[in-house]
Amino acid sequence: MFEKVLIANRGEIALRIHRACKEMGISTVAVHSTADADAMHVRLADEAVCIGPPPSKDSYLNIQAILSAATITGADAIHPGYGFLSENANFAEMVEEHGFTFIGPTPEHIRMMGDKITAKRIAEETGMPVVPGSKGSVDSVADALAIGEEFGYPVIVKATAGGGGRGMQLVRNPGEMEVNWKTARTEALAAFGNADVYIEKFLTKPRHIEIQVLCDTHGNAVHVGERDCSLQRRNQKVLEEAPSPALNEAQRKEIGETVADAMRKMKYRGVGTVEFLYENGEFFFIEMNTRLQVEHPISEMISGLDLAREQIRVASGAPLGYTQDDIKFQGHSIECRINAEDPENFMPCPGKITDYHAPGGLSVRVDSALYSGYSVPPHYDSMIAKLIVHGNNRNECLMRLRRALGEYVIGGIKTSIPLHQKLLENADFINGDYDIKWLEKFVGLTD
Repeated sequence: MFEKVLIANRGEIALRIHRACKEMGISTVAVHSTADADAMHVRLADEAVCIGPPPSKDSYLNIQAILSAATITGADAIHPGYGFLSENANFAEMVEEHGFTFIGPTPEHIRMMGDKITAKRIAEETGMPVVPGSKGSVDSVADALAIGEEFGYPVIVKATAGGGGRGMQLVRNPGEMEVNWKTARTEALAAFGNADVYIEKFLTKPRHIEIQVLCDTHGNAVHVGERDCSLQRRNQKVLEEAPSPALNEAQRKEIGETVADAMRKMKYRGVGTVEFLYENGEFFFIEMNTRLQVEHPISEMISGLDLAREQIRVASGAPLGYTQDDIKFQGHSIECRINAEDPENFMPCPGKITDYHAPGGLSVRVDSALYSGYSVPPHYDSMIAKLIVHGNNRNECLMRLRRALGEYVIGGIKTSIPLHQKLLENADFINGDYDIKWLEKFVGLTD
């Protein structure tokens, strides 16, 4: 097992990894920008190294500074968390080349699944269902129009190296193809340095269902159930729940086993999440995230597994030590992402926390690095906390979440807590009747 782990991230995920390490008897090294000198993970870590000024490119994306910090502190391994460098295959390679263990998948798997076209091909080859669409990148308007005619409109143009909704354009008819195809390529080049795009059939009212997987280096792979992440705003998740209210036991068992079998065929290592669109009883692979997800806590709550701990264990070479039959799912869990933003217009709202009180009680968990007096910096993602609750069933979970949101106090800035409270009063959400476009209509972003 590792003796010292450097955490190449910030905020609540850095604190989450720190806690997992400490419970395993592993020393931690925090890296931080000058803006995060007073951050909670920096205060609690055994050692801390400043790696640059506030901009991410000069600190949390500064590979040389991170590797230097690992070297001078004598770390054994580097955990990337999520975001930043977590799915950067070059970073993973450099970590290994410098004699450290990368707590994540192999660089090859990161690279393969990071390219949407390659990922879709591998998904097909390993038995996962995929969305009908182009077999590779679409390099001309003529080819794009031919694909639209083959599969029927609407279709969606997507960046092959994309994510987070960037480099994506909906095409409702042939007359929109040329402009939207060119726009997607321009956005893809600007966001990812790669203008390649592909085209898929556009599903009109799908849900976003993802499967959590965990694999060791001894050929063992299990799934840790599904999560429903359909409540999204501009392709960014807002609230997640597990299990999905849309699936029955037979469906979740079948898709879970399909994904776990695919991971064995790939010889995947570590944790990962395979994401699908789900419509009319069918699943369609869209991508795989080769890292720990923001929403991993709800899978932990229904399974009893500590995914951060398991991620560290398998990176050290340890076997899982259990089979799929040993994982028993219990109850229901929901996670609310709490953002430092105006709940009406969604503008970022950084600033000083004047009052802070986290909710508590049975089966209530808060993953956050906030404290009273802390100043939320304007330089990074607006998510400042995750409120996670668990209940014996979905109704109990909803009631507990409503109570916990009412207790949560974050003073000094505006947050998205009021949005979540409004959601919990809505009949469609209470009944589990929503899709990936529902939230945007609810908040008035679309008709």
